[in-house]
Amino acid sequence: MTNITDGDLLLKNITAQAPFPICFADLEKAVAEKIEAGPFGYIRSGAGGEQTLRNNRAAFEKYSIVPRFLNDVSNVDTSVHLFGKTYPTPLLFAPVGMNGMVHDEGELAVARAAQFLNIPYIQSTVSTFALEEVAQAAPSATKWFQLYWSTNEEIAFSMAARAEEAGFEAIVLTVDTVMLGWREEDVRNQFSPLKLGYARGNYMNDPVFTATLPDDSFESYVQGVLQNVFHPTLNWEHVRELKKRTNLPILLKGILHPEDAKHAIDNGIDGIIVSNHGGRQLDGVIGSLDALPAIVKVVNGQIPIILDSGVYRGMDALKALALGANAVAIGRPFVYGLALEGQQGVEKVMTNLYDELKVSIALAGATSVKGLRNITLVKQDGTEGK
Repeated sequence: MTNITDGDLLLKNITAQAPFPICFADLEKAVAEKIEAGPFGYIRSGAGGEQTLRNNRAAFEKYSIVPRFLNDVSNVDTSVHLFGKTYPTPLLFAPVGMNGMVHDEGELAVARAAQFLNIPYIQSTVSTFALEEVAQAAPSATKWFQLYWSTNEEIAFSMAARAEEAGFEAIVLTVDTVMLGWREEDVRNQFSPLKLGYARGNYMNDPVFTATLPDDSFESYVQGVLQNVFHPTLNWEHVRELKKRTNLPILLKGILHPEDAKHAIDNGIDGIIVSNHGGRQLDGVIGSLDALPAIVKVVNGQIPIILDSGVYRGMDALKALALGANAVAIGRPFVYGLALEGQQGVEKVMTNLYDELKVSIALAGATSVKGLRNITLVKQDGTEGK
């Protein structure tokens, strides 16, 4: 990542030869002008009336920092330690599916950016490229595999085994997609990337899945995915069985209630991703950041907690880290970067987020990610945030 000891990052951006959108709103505007309404709406939108989407942003805006001064902040350590490895930043790539709908190189470009930046990359089950192709494209990147359960559970076990064989280092089981959320924007645009084949990478390379198809036609693939990708029967017994089937750490993505966090610990889960699926599943749900403090309290440092959903700025990441998250996952922003400039666009977006985060840590009066726990946050109602 960029060295920030000289404090001239903003000046470098100002004098850049090729201006690139800095803030999220400018990124979104640029992408809206570049790609078709269907893919753009799919990325941008939330479920239903988009209250959850708004709640995510409102949650960050509720908190204000009370900075401390006259500390030596000339050296800021942004490194974090996760599952036996140390990374230079507390950022991760959230699992976002079907990247091929915005760029021909899709997940391959994102994984290469992750490798270049040394940021862990979480690949979606519903990706355009297979996990083996991603592993080959970015062999030295830290890669985790996000698993959607399948109605035929042997498909889920097969994908987890393939990920382990390909060198992925963790399984991220998403628990909030037992059925598709009510997504009005996609209905309005009559757009389904799954039906267009953008999710075929992992499925069409899975021997258990393909063995269930009557033939190798595109229509059979689509119907096969639709029959398997939603799984309303998913429960804790499946989680326990998955744990028996893999040697990799398992994280649960989509946890918002502290009781579910307790159950995760009781069932030997290795990490939690506090997430509401970027506002794309159940509308009217608590913002992820609002859910974080209670989960941090329950977990009490026993396993890592990652905050996901609505993180659009480096300052958002800072607030999540100050409230107890061990790391923060970035979703929509990097997809917009991918749509604009492929791998380089992803790198620019993530570097800008990181640059803002590091400067902000110093300006808040901290010198490390861990030190952010000592920074005071005040909620909008005047109470101390932690």
